[in-house]
Amino acid sequence: MRIVLGVAVVAFVIDQASKYVMLHVLNLSQVRNIDVFTPFLQFRYGENRGINFGLFGDAPDFIRWVLIVFSILVVLGVIYWVRRFSGDLWMTLSAGLLIGGALGNVIDRLAYGFVVDFLNMSCCGINNPFVFNLADVFIFAGAIGLIVFEGRARRKNPS
Repeated sequence: MRIVLGVAVVAFVIDQASKYVMLHVLNLSQVRNIDVFTPFLQFRYGENRGINFGLFGDAPDFIRWVLIVFSILVVLGVIYWVRRFSGDLWMTLSAGLLIGGALGNVIDRLAYGFVVDFLNMSCCGINNPFVFNLADVFIFAGAIGLIVFEGRARRKNPS
């Protein structure tokens, strides 16, 4: 369980530090767009009030609280579930990433009323209009890891 919490703290701190840099050092909320490695990577300011890809972004403010409660319930559920696989390093790393990312976005919703997004990646003539953040990367990687490694961990540690 220590590994899960340690990875969660590291992911959370990296996410929050990156958002701090974007907002308070690079002043991205004012600048709006910074070309980093054109056309592949740009920093582009975004406020996500909904869920993935801004879905339900125009919903009433109480939805923010629904999303916060839902995220916390997911975190608690993952902690409870992954305890069964405490001996599997990949499951614990994956769970930690998902938990740290989810809590990073929860803090954004509490502090700002929305999730701060800033990464935009495009390639091969396709202009991607969506932005995301490192918490989203951690959540995605953690969820994929939990799916990929769960079967192997279950075979190692049947319950």
